[in-house]
Amino acid sequence: MRFFATLAALSLLSLPALAEDHALITGYMQALSDAIASGDVAVWGKYLDPYVIFAEEDDTYKGKAGMLKEIVPLAKGLSGTIRVELLSYHEEDGIAVALFRQNEIEHYFAQTLHANYLTITTWRKRPDGWKLIASQVLAEKIDPPRITLPPKQLAQYVGKYQLKDSAATYTVQLVDGQLIGTRDARKPATWNAEVSDVFFLSGDPRIRKIFQRDAAGKITGFIERRESWDIVWLKIA
Repeated sequence: MRFFATLAALSLLSLPALAEDHALITGYMQALSDAIASGDVAVWGKYLDPYVIFAEEDDTYKGKAGMLKEIVPLAKGLSGTIRVELLSYHEEDGIAVALFRQNEIEHYFAQTLHANYLTITTWRKRPDGWKLIASQVLAEKIDPPRITLPPKQLAQYVGKYQLKDSAATYTVQLVDGQLIGTRDARKPATWNAEVSDVFFLSGDPRIRKIFQRDAAGKITGFIERRESWDIVWLKIA
């Protein structure tokens, strides 16, 4: 009984330390984010481990020296803030994994932009404190603004389309002023216009439906663009 009581006591004693680490790392992440706009390279030098691996949202990765070269003050006409939100945290044996959402507001030559990033970070507790040993940043994709196209133009897209070299079909209909696409027996979905001939589905901003026309302007099909890859659908009816 005494053994289990001792274990319970030790477990309770570790909770404040865990909570303190949780707060410390969140504070360090906020400091790193604040230092981006100001170009305070000393902050990044302090919290980055010498062997850090940093993967960015632009598909590049680098070590500490490469990261420190990037920390410079924003150019004239640019400013912004990043608010850090801790989403998940786990700590074990001197290693902490923390998932953050970075909410960015950027002022770009008198225009305001918003962006969110999911950043997974790994920290190691060194003798001189917590150091960031790995990080990966992912830009959160959101739906683009939609526009309203006249019913006469939407009617041009109505028809049946077949996946090239396949029996799969897409039926596109105009219902109450909305373009509705149904693939085979799947659930129908509303196609939102981004620009003329380009549509997207709400909650799926990685994919675009881009209609194709012949020399006379007649719809011949559409491509389903997934990032930089195209899947071809041909109009058959």
